[in-house]
Amino acid sequence: MTDHPLLARIRLNPHSRDVQRDLRDATEMHRTAMRLVPDHLGHSARQQAGLLYRIDETDTASTLLVQARHLDLTRLHNGYGHGEVKSLAPMFQALREGLTVRYRIVVNPSKRELLPKSADSKRGRIIPLAGADADQWWTRRAADAGLHLNTLIPTPLQPARPHGKDASSMRHSLLRYDGTATITDPTALTTGIGRAKPYGAGLLSLAPATTR
Repeated sequence: MTDHPLLARIRLNPHSRDVQRDLRDATEMHRTAMRLVPDHLGHSARQQAGLLYRIDETDTASTLLVQARHLDLTRLHNGYGHGEVKSLAPMFQALREGLTVRYRIVVNPSKRELLPKSADSKRGRIIPLAGADADQWWTRRAADAGLHLNTLIPTPLQPARPHGKDASSMRHSLLRYDGTATITDPTALTTGIGRAKPYGAGLLSLAPATTR
C-alpha cells in the first residue's frame, strides 16, 4: 500500500460488452472498480481500499477514474479500455492553505427526513436535493472538506440505478459540480465526500487554477 492514493484514468472501449453493461448498471460498475483493488480486505472492503470512482463523459469518449490505495489494471476485462495509473502524492504535497484550485466532483446531495419522536429508532427516508438546496449542501460539504468555494457550476447527471437481487431499490440522484475554490485545510482533502460512493459519487479532482 502507498502513503498517498493512486489514480487510474481508463478510457473506456465503447464496443466492449462489459463497458456497455457497466454504464447501464451502477452495481456492475462498482464491481468492476472493486476488481482493481486487492482481494480479502474483509468487511467494508471499499472503505478499506479507499476506493472512489467517477465516470467523465464527453461527446466522443467515456473515461473511468478510479482512486484507491492500490490499483492493478491487469485485472480489467480484456478489451475494457486503455488506462494508466499515477500517484496523487505530488498533488497532495502541493496543496497548501490559500491555494486556488479548479475542482470537479459528482455528488448525491440529499438529506434524511425528520421523523416524530414516536417513531423511536426508525430512520427517515433519504430525500434528494436540487437547485439552491443542492448548491447549499455542496457548499457546506466542501467547507467541511477543506474547500472554500469561489464558483460552482452544477450539471445534472442520469441517476445511478443499482440492479441485482441484493441491490437497493433506491435511485441515487447525481450532480456534477465544476468550479474554483480556495484551499482552507489541506489535511481534510483525503477522503470522498457525501453519500453514494459505491455508485460513482464522492471523488474530488483538483488542479491548479490558471491565472490570466
